[in-house]
Amino acid sequence: MNQAALKARTDEKLRELNIDPAVIAHRTLPYFEEVSEHLLVDAETDADTGKIYRLIAPATQAWREMKRHAAADGVDIYLVSAWRSLDYQAGLIRTKQAAGIAPEDFFTSLAPPGCSEHHTGCAVDINTPGCDEVTGIFGETDAFRWLEASAARFGFMMSFPPDNPWGFIYEPWHWCWHPAKK
Repeated sequence: MNQAALKARTDEKLRELNIDPAVIAHRTLPYFEEVSEHLLVDAETDADTGKIYRLIAPATQAWREMKRHAAADGVDIYLVSAWRSLDYQAGLIRTKQAAGIAPEDFFTSLAPPGCSEHHTGCAVDINTPGCDEVTGIFGETDAFRWLEASAARFGFMMSFPPDNPWGFIYEPWHWCWHPAKK
């Protein structure tokens, strides 16, 4: 699907959520095609909740290899998010709306459906024991320092550093697998 078609689909999803697409028009966000579910494999299962995190097969292999190397270096990392459908992403937005949060505010930390790397089956949100999920505090952990030094060897890049061009908050927990950049 070309970028114009992906943008049109995103605008349609926003309208379904009663959000004017103009809210994000100035952000120059990239658009991502949702990977077909049949291409996803189980990357990791949360030991406490049983939740299954899914990625495409090569990203899963890279994640597992990276996690194994981190463990060998004494660093414990685990997934708190992976593939998300457009509908799941829309549900996250509905939750923000129900809490009375304005789109201008939640779109600094939550991508609109169609603009999330999670749709590709290559993006992960990572945490480490003793750290609150998806907070800037992750950027102060040994796990983050290990990822900064090592993740590129496995094809993972941090997507949203401080002052990123898309207007998202600093997300030290969000990494995306880019095999060509390995």
